[in-house]
Amino acid sequence: MTPTTAAGQAIGPGLIGFIIVAAIGFALFFLIKSMNRQMRKIEVPYEREQHAAIPVREA
Repeated sequence: MTPTTAAGQAIGPGLIGFIIVAAIGFALFFLIKSMNRQMRKIEVPYEREQHAAIPVREA
């Protein structure tokens, strides 16, 4: 995609646009990494632990 011109000057996202997009990308990377770390800490109880009061018949 080529930048449009106005009065002979190129108009485009430039360096500031790239820096903003790169910063959002880095923030997203670290947020996903942190989310995965927090998800690994969650302990899901087994079904038998949830229903400990109910006797389980095993065949």
